[in-house]
Amino acid sequence: TSSVNRANLISKAAFTFSPSVPFPTTGIPLQTPITKMFGIEFPIVAFTHCRDVVAAVTKAGGLGVLGAVAHSDEQLEIDMNWIEDEVGGRPYGVDLIVPARYAGSEEGGLSVADLVEAIPGAHKEFVDELLERYGVPVDSDTTRGWAERSDDAPFSANRASRQMDVALAHQPALIANALGPPPAEMVERCHEAKVKVGALAGSRVHAERHVAAGADVIIAQGTEGGGHTGQVGSMVLLPEVVDAVAPVPVLGAGGIGRGRQVAAAMALGAAGVWCGSVWLTTEEAETHPVVKKKMLAAGSGDTLRSRSMTGKPARMLRTAWTEEWDREDTPDPLGMPLQPMLTGTAIDRINRAAHREGSGAEALATYFVGQVVGTMNRTRGAGQVVIDMMEEFIEATQALASHLET
Repeated sequence: TSSVNRANLISKAAFTFSPSVPFPTTGIPLQTPITKMFGIEFPIVAFTHCRDVVAAVTKAGGLGVLGAVAHSDEQLEIDMNWIEDEVGGRPYGVDLIVPARYAGSEEGGLSVADLVEAIPGAHKEFVDELLERYGVPVDSDTTRGWAERSDDAPFSANRASRQMDVALAHQPALIANALGPPPAEMVERCHEAKVKVGALAGSRVHAERHVAAGADVIIAQGTEGGGHTGQVGSMVLLPEVVDAVAPVPVLGAGGIGRGRQVAAAMALGAAGVWCGSVWLTTEEAETHPVVKKKMLAAGSGDTLRSRSMTGKPARMLRTAWTEEWDREDTPDPLGMPLQPMLTGTAIDRINRAAHREGSGAEALATYFVGQVVGTMNRTRGAGQVVIDMMEEFIEATQALASHLET
């Protein structure tokens, strides 16, 4: 099929094209509100904690977004400098976590010492017993536990504010807030710097609140997605959000890792897609090798929503870790940020020992991932994933358009 015929077929699927934005592989130009907003070739936004994936996706024509929650201020500075050197002026983004409510938020944010003191002894005992029972060794790593730290707690507004300082000293095209409406200070500072603001939503009401707060882009994430998710599936959530917040552009998220899913999201009204899980098994990903191996072998039913790592429901790989926290005779996970402060050192110990085949640490090792893990069964470069998704997107829209021919 010629490029002209392909363009005609996709036009029937209600997509607008501009001759200024060509497909590198086909010569077909594609334009949506998201490609126009960020000046990108493909309406694919990639959330990842790995700077190499950010750069690879951006250079392939999408928009890489660096998840900064696990970064220190110093490491965020290093990674953003590296990304900007790699992408050569192409756009990229940063994702922060500023929850609307977390332990101590009513008091303006408790100190780390106060929060550590608030962790019940029974929870500490359970984690210690769990690691002992699974034979996870106490090693010589010098990483400090939260009890010895004086900086801001994880997932706190203070920590996110410092990360925003670092981010806005650079040139991101987007800063997204992954939990709750973006704070007024965040919106004001980003807009003053001509940076777009994005926000993730798991319901129509959440999306409406985000727009009222000043968000420029809504990411409607269905329950299939990895990490923090709601309980509404993407097929239902996406058109609800699109209708509720128009004309603000919406990115479809949750269960998207292939071109047919991109086409489905855009048929439901999305201006593009936000993908996270699909990058975890790419060549560039820094995913723990043991966890990556588990993901490559997993099916779509091998995930669940659990509060066991962050204190808020987050979809992750089902392993011995999630099963232990799900038992009726074990403590319920604490709220955010107490739960990650409780489990952070334990997770580090597990990851450092998980390479021992057949060990308890290997059985416990887990990470956030969505139900699309069932199709993440081979390792590819992140840039190749982008191209594969767009080629399948073309095939899917051609197939749909063929049903309209007379």
